[in-house]
Amino acid sequence: MSIVLGIETTCDETAASIVVDGKKILSNVVFSQIETHREFGGVFPELACRKHADVLIPVIEEAIQVAGIKKTDIELISVASRPGLMGALLIGLSTAKALAYALKIPYVGVNHIEAHLYAAQMHLDNPPLPAIGLIVSGGHTSLLKMENLGAYTFLGNTLDDAVGEAFDKTARLLDLPYPGGPEIEKLAKLGDKSKVFFKPGRIKEKPFHFSFSGLKTQVLYAMKKNPNRADVAASFQETACIDLVSKSLLALEKFSLNTIYIGGGVSNNRRLREIFEEKKPSDVTIFWPEIGLSLDNAAMIAGLGYHVYKEKKCSDPFDLTPMPTNRLQF
Repeated sequence: MSIVLGIETTCDETAASIVVDGKKILSNVVFSQIETHREFGGVFPELACRKHADVLIPVIEEAIQVAGIKKTDIELISVASRPGLMGALLIGLSTAKALAYALKIPYVGVNHIEAHLYAAQMHLDNPPLPAIGLIVSGGHTSLLKMENLGAYTFLGNTLDDAVGEAFDKTARLLDLPYPGGPEIEKLAKLGDKSKVFFKPGRIKEKPFHFSFSGLKTQVLYAMKKNPNRADVAASFQETACIDLVSKSLLALEKFSLNTIYIGGGVSNNRRLREIFEEKKPSDVTIFWPEIGLSLDNAAMIAGLGYHVYKEKKCSDPFDLTPMPTNRLQF
């Protein structure tokens, strides 16, 4: 199945994409809901679902038009079916099923988290494996050992806030607008990370797990002392990023690997990339998503779906149900 339509509606981005052979992106359309949710300081699930219902079909039509193909040229539909907001997942999955039925073509549901890892491999002809995979997004922070596409060993996960969520909540404490990640990064450039001391979360006997709730609480108490906001932002960002880097490098060392794939919106953070380059051994290679593939998008869904279908060699059944909290079961 060469020409694949990807559909992504796991959270607050409505996206559709046309991808050929799992690699060549003909279109990648994303309708952002940031302005809808900005006043709430985060994603308002009910509003996100309503917006998906309003704009998904026009977004799909735009993706087809931009790709320069006809609807009847589509050979496979790939849709994010897990994890995410239940209502949002239902809208994307129901649309994929209806289109598959109408066009008489197969469809597959894929894992949104796995797609983030695939986004970092999408531009590679022969991605080196095995490797360590790090997911850093608004809803997920996970560390995995990647044996092959579709074959993963869970190493660690956040036990509370995801790192992107921690950035958003900390931004609120600093009176910064949503989304918080870019705002904290911008403010941190004006601050001195050594002026305020924060400690990363540690989970006893679980060296690959993450916890960012305590770091957020440290920010709350620090702000009561009226410090320079830029210094707080710089220290928070440094502490969170070093935590991600140190545990990823620890996983590399444990399994004697030298490749890391990083996916998710927080991978856009320039300081995170700098720290990885500063601290990684010289023989370690880090692969990041290309421009446009870090945040939620449908190109990574379409690309992964191509490989999932090649492996399964059959369409998913029409009674496939979304799994909102199925974070690491691939």
